[in-house]
Amino acid sequence: MIRTDICFINNYKQLIKNLNMQKFQVPTREEVSESNQAIFDNLKQNLGFVPNLYAYYAKNETALVDYLALQGRKSTLSAKEREIVNLVVSQFNGCRYCQSAHTALGKMNGFTEEQILEVRGGRASFDEKLDSLAKFTLAAAANKGQVAEDVKNELFNAGYTESNMIDIVMVIGDKIISNYIHNLTGFEIDFPLAVELEAVTH
Repeated sequence: MIRTDICFINNYKQLIKNLNMQKFQVPTREEVSESNQAIFDNLKQNLGFVPNLYAYYAKNETALVDYLALQGRKSTLSAKEREIVNLVVSQFNGCRYCQSAHTALGKMNGFTEEQILEVRGGRASFDEKLDSLAKFTLAAAANKGQVAEDVKNELFNAGYTESNMIDIVMVIGDKIISNYIHNLTGFEIDFPLAVELEAVTH
């Protein structure tokens, strides 16, 4: 009888714990403001769907438009170079959503599956310049910007400038925002799921 009571109490405690856990839901179009509904409509027209990450930002009145402005700013980096940064940072921060989204985007920008897996690990041996970018990005993300002189020199010797470096940091910041949002919430990933890799350290 006592054992049964203990089991009941433990099950009850687990039930209460589950009920108390915050469940993060992606809002529907009807659940967001009119200004964000207009952005949803533009995204659906341009992308064919509204990615859950973007939809979640719309729980805040201005976050979605602000984030899209950050992503859409003019950059000295090519789309392919930005994907290098996105993949490296998303892997380092352990964001499964962004790993998956940028695997798809990386393929759209000409990377193979094997190249993407290598880039996520902080290397790009198939291209000397992109390799310097991947190594610099990982070092910057892992060391809060305190990058060793030899890694910075390799980046500059590969042809990148200080203007490029600023844009690299801007993309790192952009991706940290999204990584943290999904790591905090864990909402559904609406891209083909990327292969899991062991955590990257530097």
